[in-house]
Amino acid sequence: MTYTVDFETVSTVGLESSPVADALAGLRANEARYFRNKYDHTFTVEPAAEATEVVDRVHRILREERGIVIASRPLEATAFEVEGIRMAYVFYESGLSVNVMYTVEDAKKRAVGFKLSDGMEVPAELAQRFKFARQKSKLAGTIRGSFFVIKNEYGSR
Repeated sequence: MTYTVDFETVSTVGLESSPVADALAGLRANEARYFRNKYDHTFTVEPAAEATEVVDRVHRILREERGIVIASRPLEATAFEVEGIRMAYVFYESGLSVNVMYTVEDAKKRAVGFKLSDGMEVPAELAQRFKFARQKSKLAGTIRGSFFVIKNEYGSR
């Protein structure tokens, strides 16, 4: 079932099993606010079990690009396109959010982003590979983020 993320009234719907559910809900709402303000896009998610194609694509890119396998269970996922940019998000039980940005026309603008919810530890699979910058968010508290550039061609799948 698709859930429209409300960034004005933050809800843990779909994220209840996370030990940092409130912070993860704030992180998800922060993403929803960004896409509403920048692109006038309504950010929706669905349970990961119903979005297996999105989850599999994100996991494939992580594995093939950097040999990364996320240990945490995916809770929700979404994929959409705005202004020639294909986006995919997976939100994990640990509080991790992974997004894949893939421009349709310009191969130079393709990346994987990691965001850590306030209060979660850096996952072991990422700890030795990435440095995380901090940013403050009214919705999510302190968000720690990192990214890497995608080198290979994955198209829409």
